[in-house]
Amino acid sequence: MRIALGLEYDGRFFEGWQTQPSGRTVQDYLQEAIFKFSGERVKAVCAGRTDANVHASGQVVHIDTGVKRQEFSWVRGLNSYLESTVAVRWAKEVPDSFHARFSAVSRSYEYWISNEPVRSPLLAGRTGWVFRPLDVEKMQQGADYLLGEHDFSSFRAAGCQSKTPVKTIHHIRLERRGRLIKVELKANAFLYHMVRNIVGCLVYIGSGARKPGWMQEVLEAKKREAAAPTFYPSGLYLTGVGYPDEFQLPGKGESPF
Repeated sequence: MRIALGLEYDGRFFEGWQTQPSGRTVQDYLQEAIFKFSGERVKAVCAGRTDANVHASGQVVHIDTGVKRQEFSWVRGLNSYLESTVAVRWAKEVPDSFHARFSAVSRSYEYWISNEPVRSPLLAGRTGWVFRPLDVEKMQQGADYLLGEHDFSSFRAAGCQSKTPVKTIHHIRLERRGRLIKVELKANAFLYHMVRNIVGCLVYIGSGARKPGWMQEVLEAKKREAAAPTFYPSGLYLTGVGYPDEFQLPGKGESPF
């Protein structure tokens, strides 16, 4: 049978999602926990491969297993073999037609920026940091140019395996919360490093280095060199993956702050 799992993890302690020879990835830790719990060697397939130092509160994976367990047993059992930096938040039996990656119809991310003159040790590794004051209103104006369906080649990193650079962004919402700025994004799918490249451009706009209309120029250029440098991975959180209602999976994960 096929089981879907919801994962939450602190990316500071992992070399990304995908298995590596070092064994220090979320996939490696999860698959080892599954083996200890069920006695099976299985492959965990995720909705979105996160890089090193990128976090998740709403990652979704699926596994195929011959072991029959109740859903709550998968949660408690796997968590008993996982370190405190990663946890299974929920488990649900799904039909074989479900695929964590290919059944997804949307993905949601949050990027959190610490915006203050002096860096915070408490937020290190959990947010991106900008010491110059940022104008959130202008950042929102720039973000609005990206809404809808576009060719996002200017925000696509080398090595991206997506078949097309054309994606649809449903919303980008910015909000200041004291010293923190939240950037919330939802799209049908994202290109490799697309969110971090968008945030890099928003920081340019917010700091006054560029005007909001520059974002449209970057988008229309369809060249990676037209955009700002890729921003830090540390403030990025995969918060949710959307699926058709027929699968009846839980919604978004919790916001980190």
